[in-house]
Amino acid sequence: METESEPYVRLATLRQLHQVMADMNTARSLADTLQTVADGVVNGLGYELACVNLVRPDGDLVVAAFSGNPAAEALITGRVGSRDSWERRLSMGERWDDLVFIPHTEGWILDDDDVPQWYTDGPAPRFEDEWHPSDRLFAPMYTPGVQGSACGELIGVLSVDRPRNGRLPGAWGREALQMYAFQAAIAISNARLRANMQRALVRLEREQQALRASEESFRQAFEYAPSGMAIAEMGGDQHGRILRTNDALCRLLGRPASAMRRYAFSDLVHPEDIGTLLRTSAEGGRAELRLIRRDGTYVWVSLRNSVVADAADGPRFLLTHVEDIEERKRRELQLAHRASHDSLTGLPNSAELRSRLASRLCQRSTHPGAALESVDAAYGHPAYDANGHGFDFRPAVAAFDAYDHHVHTVAPVEGERDDGAKGLAVLFCDLDGFKSINDRFGHNAGDTVLIEVARRLSRQVRDGDTVARLGGDEFVILADGLGKADAQDLAVRLRNEIIQPIRAEGRAVRVGASFGIGWAHCGMTADEVLKSADERMYVEKRSRPKQHRRAG
Repeated sequence: METESEPYVRLATLRQLHQVMADMNTARSLADTLQTVADGVVNGLGYELACVNLVRPDGDLVVAAFSGNPAAEALITGRVGSRDSWERRLSMGERWDDLVFIPHTEGWILDDDDVPQWYTDGPAPRFEDEWHPSDRLFAPMYTPGVQGSACGELIGVLSVDRPRNGRLPGAWGREALQMYAFQAAIAISNARLRANMQRALVRLEREQQALRASEESFRQAFEYAPSGMAIAEMGGDQHGRILRTNDALCRLLGRPASAMRRYAFSDLVHPEDIGTLLRTSAEGGRAELRLIRRDGTYVWVSLRNSVVADAADGPRFLLTHVEDIEERKRRELQLAHRASHDSLTGLPNSAELRSRLASRLCQRSTHPGAALESVDAAYGHPAYDANGHGFDFRPAVAAFDAYDHHVHTVAPVEGERDDGAKGLAVLFCDLDGFKSINDRFGHNAGDTVLIEVARRLSRQVRDGDTVARLGGDEFVILADGLGKADAQDLAVRLRNEIIQPIRAEGRAVRVGASFGIGWAHCGMTADEVLKSADERMYVEKRSRPKQHRRAG
């Protein structure tokens, strides 16, 4: 797994992890789901080997899927390990939240138990955090609920081996594996539930005499499903009206079953997600959207609709499965924010600054699809708004020619005279005297100064402007629609704000600021724009006597 010092790689890993999670939730059968879970560990989490041990009805665990080594897969797939041996393994070693790590120094005592396992050769570790060939790492999977709590029943165990980077997983790697095991448990439970429901529906169609028995089987699966379930009308004036809900859905939305029957799903969906709901209810399938709770707050859910048809009369109702994904959405947004923002000041970081700047520019020499690539580079696919709602720029951008429909960014004409033109101003700010504060009072004082400078800069710009921390004591402001005089006035205001005393470590300190004003226009790259502003900043810094560069 990537380390904490590689946030941009970590965002790419998050996207890959999100993809493998999506794959295992779209598998057609339980067998496909189990194999997809094993493949996802190898493809998305960075391990070379992965094994899914599934709890059988008798309590023992069978190797249901394996990924990463065909020879090992042929050797142990289908073999069974006793429940007692597994419980022994899960009770020893080191606890990493819900994960269990058994180091090679302890694993030798497990060599004689009946749990199927493979053996790997390799040298002994050279570093403290290096993976040993005999290390073992397990991720228990519980029925959906509070993972690891008494209300969750063990349904299987993920065994992983040989991280590709050769290191023991760090905090991010452990969290990713734990989150993946939690989602895998949901996918396996849902696959079982779908299989049971499909069998019930087949029996309903084939055997009229078994109707009452099938109805009872369906009722049990419906009422006691760990995730929300609902039955709604399909077609006619009452399309989407809720006919029946289970306890899980009522608890999720904080509404009694009697109250739920007064609504259609369209009454409970966030206004921005109505289109998504209509497509899903008309065609069936899966969608992620927000439902409103009784207290007025919204919760992110994964909603899956199945159209239950009557052979004679056509579609009759929708069977809707509702799964709470609020926690996953929150984690995705947090990780995406960390990857694009400076951890100290909370401002957009260098990568995010370049993305926002690049999204405004086009290269004159590029082909007509360049706008699509620019959006991909800036936002990824798809992007999310401040509320976590997904939106995708690609179809809209691809429909337009980059030459004819892009609103070109132009800059005021260079020279002494202000021609009144307005453009995208790029203000490059470098603090004067900051190093001496770090040297005299320590880095805590320096961090306090950077945080306060970031706050002051953000307070002085407009809502649509960008204030970013480029690195160290360098900041960049993107301000659109400014003329030369406007940009110079803004630089003066920002400098006057910065030079005010700052309380740091119990004392008042001051820093100055040098500003360089560059102008962005199409035909330039983001790096060229930033370099131009940086060069102007150094010209401005050298033009002032050293004693006048900061206020004191």
